[in-house]
Amino acid sequence: MTDDAARFGDPRLPAETITSKSHLFRLAALPPTTYDGGTQQQAHEDNFPILQGQQASIQLITLQPGGIREPHWHPSAWEINLVTKGVATWVLIDGNGNHESFDAHVDDLVFAPQGSLHYFENRGAEDLDVLIVQNASAAEDKDNIGIGETVSQLPPEVLSAVFGVPVETFRSFKKLDNAVTILRSQ
Repeated sequence: MTDDAARFGDPRLPAETITSKSHLFRLAALPPTTYDGGTQQQAHEDNFPILQGQQASIQLITLQPGGIREPHWHPSAWEINLVTKGVATWVLIDGNGNHESFDAHVDDLVFAPQGSLHYFENRGAEDLDVLIVQNASAAEDKDNIGIGETVSQLPPEVLSAVFGVPVETFRSFKKLDNAVTILRSQ
């Protein structure tokens, strides 16, 4: 054993992972959160205690045909998305003014940098499954700012100035206090 290993422990085995907490989480057995347009299942620090302090969570998003993962961003996390079923139509906009749109197929990975606005949708005829790994241990609703919540909280006069349309266009917008997460195209 090296001097460092003797003093600080084996760096290959972080002390915080050697606990009596279960290392196994059955994601598919978790009751899904159901939305109009799809479902979400997530392992995070509140339901998988070993993730506390690990800066890691994983979720499975299933979008039905016409389902949309609300445009959103994470102020403190990036994410890696793996398409496991179907085809996901993606849009990513980062803070450097880059805009990208593309289709991701089974076994394709999509990286959404921290702070980037992104979303995906299912334009296909079968369900779409996307497995998402994030570098945040929090539940999705604690590290997700949705565009619906954001826009609905802005004054109609500000939205009118941004989009160049009459202020009345925005007066009837309902106020959202949380991200929508998953919705269906109208």
